[in-house]
Amino acid sequence: MMEQLQELEKTHRDLTARLTDPEIHADQEAFRETSKKLAEISPVVDLYQKYKAAKAEHQETEEMLGSLTKDDELFEMAHEEKIRLDQELAELEGKLRFELTPKDPNDARNVVLEIRAGTGGDEATLFAAELFRMYSRYAEQQRWRVEIIDLSESGIKGVKEVSAIIEGKGAYSRLKHEAGVHRVQRVPETEASGRIHTSAVTVAVLPEAEDVEVSVAEKELRIDRFCSSGPGGQGVNTTYSAVRITHLPTGIVVSCQDERSQIKNRAKAMRVLKSRLLEVEREKAESEASSERRKMVGSGDRSEKIRTYNFPQNRVTDHRIGLTLHKLPIILEGELDSLIDPLSAHFQAELMKQTAEQAQG
Repeated sequence: MMEQLQELEKTHRDLTARLTDPEIHADQEAFRETSKKLAEISPVVDLYQKYKAAKAEHQETEEMLGSLTKDDELFEMAHEEKIRLDQELAELEGKLRFELTPKDPNDARNVVLEIRAGTGGDEATLFAAELFRMYSRYAEQQRWRVEIIDLSESGIKGVKEVSAIIEGKGAYSRLKHEAGVHRVQRVPETEASGRIHTSAVTVAVLPEAEDVEVSVAEKELRIDRFCSSGPGGQGVNTTYSAVRITHLPTGIVVSCQDERSQIKNRAKAMRVLKSRLLEVEREKAESEASSERRKMVGSGDRSEKIRTYNFPQNRVTDHRIGLTLHKLPIILEGELDSLIDPLSAHFQAELMKQTAEQAQG
C-alpha cells in the first residue's frame, strides 16, 4: 500500500508542476484532463501526507518515551500522546485503504429500476406498489428525478410490474444493493381469519448505459406502436403513442407508454434497452453462466430473499448482514439510509478485504 501511495504522491507532484507550465494553458483539453486527474488523486494524497506527519510525530514520541522513566514528569504526557497518535494512525490507515480500494465505475450513474410482483397474487402486487412508492420517496429526499418508463397495474391499486429511470448523483451507488427478492409478511385486508400471508416482490437495479457504450443498429429492432392503457389524460388512450421495442438478436423487450409523445416514449425505451444490453455485455466479459439480472431477482420465490418486511412485528430484516430494524412504517416512507448505510459499509469492507488478500497473495 505504501508503494502505491508514494507513486500517487509523485504523480501528484508531476501533475501540479505541469499545471504551472504556461504551455498547457494553450491546450484547453490537456489542461482540463490534467486538472481532472489532479482532483481525483488529491484527496488520497492529502490523507497520505497527514499519515506521514502523524507517523513522524509518533516516532518522535516513541523516542522521547524511550529516554524517559516512569518517574519523569513528562512520561505520562508522552504516554497519552502516543495512545492518541496510535488511534489517529489506525484511523488514517483505514481511510487510506478505503480510498485505494477499487471503486465501482458505475457508482455515479443513473439507475434503471424494475419492480415485479412475484408469488403471492394480489398481495404481491400491492406490496410492489408500496416498494415503488418507497423508492420514489427516497429519490425525492435525495433530490433525484424519477421517470416512469412502463407501468402495469392490477385492479386493486397494485402493480404487476413497473420500470423507471432514477436520475441523480450517486443513484446507483446508493441503490445497487437493493436488488433481489423482497419478502412481505402481513395479514391481507381480504383475509377474514387474520392469517398472515407471505408474498414476494423482485427488484432489479441496473446502471444506465451511456450512448458511447452500446451501439444498436436499427435493423436489430422491431418497433410496435399501440394505444397506451395507463394514466396520463384522455389523450393517452386515443393515440398510438405507446412504444414496444424488441431487440431481435437477444429477444429483450422494452415498453414505454408514460408520455403522450411517441418520440419521447421511444427515447425512454431505448435508454432502458441499452442498459439491459450493457448488462448482457458485462455478463459475457465476466464469462458468467447466468445473467446478472436473474441473479439479482432470482425466481421471485418466497425462499430467495434478501429482506423481509414483517408488518405484525413492525420489523424489517436484511438477511445479508443480519440487520433488524423495528421501524417499518418509517422505512416505507423512504427513510432508507438506516438500511443502505450498513449495507454499503459491509460490502465495502468485503471489497477491502479481498483487495488486501489479493495484494498479499
